[in-house]
Amino acid sequence: MKKYFITGLLVWVPLGITLWVLNLTIGTMDRTLLLLPGQWHPDRVLGIHIPGLGIILTLAVVALTGLLMRNVFGQYLWVQWERAMLHVPFAGSIYKGVKQVSDTLLSGSGNSFRKVLLVRYPHPQAWSLAFQTSVPGEVRDKFDEEYVAVFIPTTPSPVNGFYFFVRKVDTIELDMTVDVALRSIVSMGVAAHSDNGKSHPRALAP
Repeated sequence: MKKYFITGLLVWVPLGITLWVLNLTIGTMDRTLLLLPGQWHPDRVLGIHIPGLGIILTLAVVALTGLLMRNVFGQYLWVQWERAMLHVPFAGSIYKGVKQVSDTLLSGSGNSFRKVLLVRYPHPQAWSLAFQTSVPGEVRDKFDEEYVAVFIPTTPSPVNGFYFFVRKVDTIELDMTVDVALRSIVSMGVAAHSDNGKSHPRALAP
């Protein structure tokens, strides 16, 4: 009886959590419909409530915002908005921290994670997944040999972690995408790599 119960849990727990997250996400996005004038509200126009319509409005707002930021006028407005936001006590600090994390995770420029590495952490006999980032020029000039900047995320929340400078020869570069590495970290290693969970090191430290 116990094994049947555990098997049932293995089916329903991930399904239940998935449905709960989807319901929470859809419900949150549907709240964006409150931004519309009352006479334009889908519930009033259609006469019924259709869950998920807020997703369409959210995607449209995000896309239009991205389009606006692509021109000079939009960038000027954004710079002024950020400048004002950063001067708001407490809220400015939160905004700055969240923006740095989102820029790192979502940016397609040099600010995003470049490579997935293995580094010795938290002690010389252990290895941890890390993401290579950029070394500031002023810091790079202080080293006599090549160092790389790495971000070591924590599990299961990869937005927290540690930022270190380590010798390049003391790292192992992996043929693993950032997406796969993040999925492995969030799932605490449960989500295996599509290629039997294996990555191939390019350079092994001596």
